[in-house]
Amino acid sequence: MAAGFENPLRPEHFERIDSSDDRDFYAVPRFVTHIDDAAIAAVRDFYAAALPPSGHVLDLMSSWVSHLPEDGRYEGVTGLGMNTEELAANPLLARWVLQDLNREPRLPFEEAEFASAVCTVSVQYLTRPVELFAEVGRVLEPGAPFVVTYSNRCFPTKAVAIWRALDDRGHADLISLYFRLSGLFEPARAYDLSPNPGRTDPVYAVVANRRTV
Repeated sequence: MAAGFENPLRPEHFERIDSSDDRDFYAVPRFVTHIDDAAIAAVRDFYAAALPPSGHVLDLMSSWVSHLPEDGRYEGVTGLGMNTEELAANPLLARWVLQDLNREPRLPFEEAEFASAVCTVSVQYLTRPVELFAEVGRVLEPGAPFVVTYSNRCFPTKAVAIWRALDDRGHADLISLYFRLSGLFEPARAYDLSPNPGRTDPVYAVVANRRTV
């Protein structure tokens, strides 16, 4: 945790309506997208601008779609998710790992292994986010970006209580707090990527770079 900064988060903030085993919830593949086509395009464009056009990308909480540019600009993409069939169907993944981050937030990768990391419309399900963000910092190169995108779409029974209690601006502040509490990132920046407010799904991004010292 960041030195000299009190953690305002409490265990009750991460309670969920459905506290059953996530592995059971995600056992059946869902070959669907969770935001509409316009929002997906906005996320893809933002990733194209925000991520370095080389190096290896870590795609956290991945599925059959990574929302990354498909022009072969990256050296590789590693996906970490909850469903074998979904991960195996993702054409962008050079490799993938099956892991429940709420049970085990420690990532099975080396320090400074990745040039960037993304988490797409899934951060609301994390029950141990600060631990995970610290792990992402560990496996990123110094200066590398971690981009978290989100919408107001989710499985509400699996979203944590604090997420359900906040609005879109509050979600950006919460993600920024996760970055700050991890102690490994520069100050976060928030962006509204919504392509056509009121007509398409809203979508937002919070970005922070791995500290260089």
